[in-house]
Amino acid sequence: MVFSRFAFARRPDPAEILVAHEGAVYRVALRRRAAARRLTLRVSSATGEAVLTIPERTDVAAAERFARAHGGWLAARLARLPDRVALLPGAVVPLRGVDHRIVSRAVALRRVEAAPGPDGPVLAVSGDPGEVAGRVRAFLQREARRDLEAAVARYAGVLGVKPASITIRDTTSRWGSCSARGGLNFSWRLILAPPFVLDYLAAHEVAHLREMNHSTRFWRLVHGACPATREAEAWLKSHGTGLHRYG
Repeated sequence: MVFSRFAFARRPDPAEILVAHEGAVYRVALRRRAAARRLTLRVSSATGEAVLTIPERTDVAAAERFARAHGGWLAARLARLPDRVALLPGAVVPLRGVDHRIVSRAVALRRVEAAPGPDGPVLAVSGDPGEVAGRVRAFLQREARRDLEAAVARYAGVLGVKPASITIRDTTSRWGSCSARGGLNFSWRLILAPPFVLDYLAAHEVAHLREMNHSTRFWRLVHGACPATREAEAWLKSHGTGLHRYG
């Protein structure tokens, strides 16, 4: 009997595994990685996504058993994640570290402005109430770009360098990065943090234009340019994950 070499080809992996625990069902994304040496279950603090990484030769049945055996851990980890905050009227969102309540105004002008309110600062959103979330997000991204461009320009002058570009994104693993070509990338969510945090990230990435590493010389540059480095890193360690809950 002759067998085709494709007869025993592995079936495509499912995109996810469903894990039931105490009446609740959790979705776990499945990722097969050739470099993985063991089964690893993680929950992203930024996105809330549960991901099970499995080695190349591990079969799906074993992965399912592993995930279901850790149902209790998965439930507890997801329960600790902060509640998500939609950018809708009534929600409270920090702007440069100061809480602002989102309010919708029945005015034809399509704009968002930070303003004082009777009970504290507000983000007043004019126009169609159905477009509030998109307008608030766009406003926060514009404010982030403005602050970051100013901070980068200041530190570039101090350190005698010039970035090739500045890009604002919604990253989940890094607050900022510097490419080999000198392009600087930042998360727009830094505008939610106190100003000294955004300022530090600008100094950090600009310093990489001089030292593309985390050597002693690199940190000497950062500390010399930004005295609030330790304070900012401590703030991000304690509160950075919470910035991902908005929007």
